[in-house]
Amino acid sequence: MTDSPFSETLRNATWGDHSEAEAGIYLKELMAGRLSPEVYGEMIAQHYFAYVALDGAGRALADDPVAAPFVLPEIFREEALVRDLTTVYGPSWRDRITPSKSTLTLVARLNQMADWPGGYVAHHYTRYLGDMSGGQFIRMELQKIYGYQRGGGVDFYYFDIGSLPRFKQEYRGKLDAMPIGDDEKQRIIRETRLAYQLNTEVLTDLGRALRTETAA
Repeated sequence: MTDSPFSETLRNATWGDHSEAEAGIYLKELMAGRLSPEVYGEMIAQHYFAYVALDGAGRALADDPVAAPFVLPEIFREEALVRDLTTVYGPSWRDRITPSKSTLTLVARLNQMADWPGGYVAHHYTRYLGDMSGGQFIRMELQKIYGYQRGGGVDFYYFDIGSLPRFKQEYRGKLDAMPIGDDEKQRIIRETRLAYQLNTEVLTDLGRALRTETAA
């Protein structure tokens, strides 16, 4: 490892994966305002399945010295996603959603992280810091497109933690302070790259479904 802080090394080692995750036909069409609320809801649904698994792994690791600093119930996403799904699909939303094949793969990997604290941190970093960064731009665009406000529709992107920049700075400090060696750091970098790949495949599946519906 270099002498750079681990948070910086991790960011630099995975930046290309982050850029790739932001690409794709589904997000382009969504940000262009060309998708119905129900089709937007398909992304919310996939987030729901993933975050139930991710935060479940966090609960299992709440007492672990590596994972514990990142297990933050105040930012767990399930309740916010339920509000968003209820807004989009109504009270019977559970009957309207199913995990895609790529989401099932992601969820299976997330469930394994309950036995690996460093892996949990890798997936937590991939999802949460992304949602607190580029996700805020997505939220603002969705509010313009669909007219959603706090209370349902875009609650997933709201974090009641005060200053997001300060939270992210403190988060990077937690990464730098993890009590792990260089081999584990490299393993976490590899898992973070895999996490980006798995999340990108979820968006790719949404894009494929969109093309199929358009062609029909």
